[in-house]
Amino acid sequence: MPRFKLTIEYDGTPFVGWQRQDNGLSVQAALEAAVRGYCQIDGLVQGAGRTDAGVHALGQVAHVDLPRDDRAEVVANALNAHLRPHPIAVLKAEKVSDDFHARFSAIERGYVYRIVNRRAPAVLEINHAWWVANPLDASAMHDAAQALVGRHDFSSFRAAECQADSPVKTLDEIAVTQDGELIAIRVRARSFLHHQVRNFVGTLKFVGDGKWTRADVKRVLEARDRSIAGPTAPPEGLYLTHVKYS
Repeated sequence: MPRFKLTIEYDGTPFVGWQRQDNGLSVQAALEAAVRGYCQIDGLVQGAGRTDAGVHALGQVAHVDLPRDDRAEVVANALNAHLRPHPIAVLKAEKVSDDFHARFSAIERGYVYRIVNRRAPAVLEINHAWWVANPLDASAMHDAAQALVGRHDFSSFRAAECQADSPVKTLDEIAVTQDGELIAIRVRARSFLHHQVRNFVGTLKFVGDGKWTRADVKRVLEARDRSIAGPTAPPEGLYLTHVKYS
C-alpha cells in the first residue's frame, strides 16, 4: 500500500492529546476515523510527536498507509472532508517511500511557547497562550535560557512519567523574543523529553519575574533534580511548529 506523509495543523483544546486514549478523543483517533471514512479501513496514523492535552500544532507530521493510490491532493482533501468539524487540517499530503517513518526519520523538532504579558486578561487568547499579568523581562529570560543549550542531562526538566530511555538530550537552540505584549520562546532539538519545553518555560518565568538569574538556571540544570526547577507551564501556550527530515 502506498505510504503518505501528512503535515497537520490542529487546535489541541478539545483533545486529550495526540495519542489515542480511552478517556476521550485524541488527534490520532480523529485522523484514523477520517481514514476509515475515506478508505473503509482501520489505518494506523503514526505521528512525529505525542503532544499533550491542550497543546497545539502548526506543523505536526504523521504517516499512514492507504489501500488506494490517489493523488496527494486528493488524499488531503478527502481527509479534511472527513475531519469536519474537528479543528484539524491536513495542510499537505505527500507520497513517500515505505521506509519513511514520521517519528524515527525525524532529525529536528521545533516548538514555540507563547505568553501574553499584560495586566488585562487575554480574552482572545484563551486556550492559545499563557496569560501572565506581571511584567516579565524577556531579555533576561533569553540570556538565562542560553545555559540550557547543548548536550546535557535534562532530568531537572523531565516529567516523572517520561518514557524516554535517557534524560540526556541535545538542545540546539532556545530563543526568547518579545513583540509588544507577546513573548515567544522558541526551541529546536532532534527530540525532547516529556514536558521538557513546558518545564523550561516555568523555570524561565522565575527569571522573567526577577526571582532567578542565569546562574540559578545553570544550578537547576546541573542538579538533575526535577523538584528544584520551576513549575510546568500550562499546555495551552505550546505549539509544535515543525518537524524536519533529511
